[in-house]
Amino acid sequence: MEARLEQDRLLDAVTGLRERAESLVLPLDVEGVAVARRERVELVHQLDDYVLPRLRALDAPLLAVVGGSTGAGKSTLVNSVLRESVTRSGVLRPTTRAPVLVHHPDDRPWFEGDRVLPSLARVTGAETDATLAEDGGRIRSVRLVASAALPPGLALLDAPDIDSVVSANRELAQQLLAAADLWIFVTTAARYADAVPWDLLRGAAERGASVAIVLDRVPPEAMTEVRTDLEGMLKQRGLESSPLFSVPESRIDEAGLLEADVVRPVHSWLVALARDAGARQAVIRRTLTGALESLRPRTAGLVAAARAQDTARQALRREADEAYSHALARVQDGLSDGSLLRGEVLARWQEFVGTGELLRHLESRIGRLRDHLVNVLRGRPAPEEQLGEALQTGVEALITAQLASAAEEASRRWRGTGGGPSLVAARPDLATPTPGVEQSVSRAVRDWQGYVLELVRTEGGDKRSTARVLSYGVNAVGVMLMLVVFSQTAGLSGAEVGIAGGTAVLAQRLLEAVFGDQAVRTLAAKAKAELLHRAGDLLDADRSRYERVLDDLDAAEGADAAALERAVEAVEAAR
Repeated sequence: MEARLEQDRLLDAVTGLRERAESLVLPLDVEGVAVARRERVELVHQLDDYVLPRLRALDAPLLAVVGGSTGAGKSTLVNSVLRESVTRSGVLRPTTRAPVLVHHPDDRPWFEGDRVLPSLARVTGAETDATLAEDGGRIRSVRLVASAALPPGLALLDAPDIDSVVSANRELAQQLLAAADLWIFVTTAARYADAVPWDLLRGAAERGASVAIVLDRVPPEAMTEVRTDLEGMLKQRGLESSPLFSVPESRIDEAGLLEADVVRPVHSWLVALARDAGARQAVIRRTLTGALESLRPRTAGLVAAARAQDTARQALRREADEAYSHALARVQDGLSDGSLLRGEVLARWQEFVGTGELLRHLESRIGRLRDHLVNVLRGRPAPEEQLGEALQTGVEALITAQLASAAEEASRRWRGTGGGPSLVAARPDLATPTPGVEQSVSRAVRDWQGYVLELVRTEGGDKRSTARVLSYGVNAVGVMLMLVVFSQTAGLSGAEVGIAGGTAVLAQRLLEAVFGDQAVRTLAAKAKAELLHRAGDLLDADRSRYERVLDDLDAAEGADAAALERAVEAVEAAR
């Protein structure tokens, strides 16, 4: 009873790990992610195909997968051992198209459901092209064959070639091998040193899987030399305890079978294994234990990959933030360096206040300036509106240019950051501002100008200042305040920027005469802060496109590194 409870706890823990691994998303193309994605799929497949089914039924028949290189004679060996044609053999490659699972008729209930290999549909009868899927020939089924030639308690699965020219066959072959209690590796005298099978054998040894080797098609005169060399290779790779069978090169009869004598050692060993429940359980437990022990190192790689994804997301978020922060800083510089007071703005300002003697005698004739402005305003059609429009155009151009610069810079930064190139390739629109941004900028600047006018109207100070504002006109005073905002490097600290022959100085002195020095400082600081705030909102809105790309990745995330670590710790504790 206690053993059953412990087994159930282990089953629950492995199920939890499987759920975490299956839900892990690695969307960013960072270094090493391709390997991690493949390892995640392989881990989930082995948990589904072998570990979980075996934990649920330790007494189920032993599944031996016959695998090996192209042309090694796997199907011929299976047919010859059983003395009947249960799987297709021949010279055409690939021969084994859909895997064939041979079992004793009494063991059929163990395999006809989805207890093992749940991703493959079950088919019966002769192999036909109908057993192949329609999506490029990817195999989606396993063919079940009942044979009384195989004792109960043992099933043989003839797998596709591990080095097949068809990539789907190679992937399925590796998946089937990971689902095996016992891997019967078939090779030949000519190909036993090939790299691909040895990579898989090394992985099997690292996971503690049970492996048997069949050296097929060995010329009798080379038997001793080849077998001795292969035994040395097995010892070097930690597989010296694996059973090794040699099948000499011999004639195939009309039924496509090898002579019974040459395959009798393999047949006798399989029959003995099937009839010995203790031996079967020893093989099963060894492979299952090895698979469970491999979960921690295999999960460690996925944990590292998940953390790399988090690091990459943080880096991408930081790069986008910095690009738009730099753009806001450039907006601030553009508002303060006097560059907005050139060109059209300068021309409109000179029309607004006049030129010549007025500028030269400003210091001592503030009152005369007021009279001059009043006369100008009464005799011309609202020149302050033209100046305001010129200022609006300049500010819009500045903010719009920085929006474009920020989008381009963020896109460029992402192209140079791990995981970013594929995101930018999928969203080329990120490199340019949001469509319709010009209208948004125009609306924001107009709203800001309205804010400035309201600021002048409501925060002008005492009654005397209010009277002076009204004498010049709210619009006129408002545009002069805007001029002051755009001509100062640090509010109104007294460090004027001498632009356009002192026109900005004129605006400042006039405002000081209206409000007083300290009040002008306060008004200008508020106006500038409000404009920067609105520009920041525009930049933030555009930056949010980058944020949404990353947020979508976060929303797709299932398990994270910490969840995977907790899951594998639970498995370790249950073991």
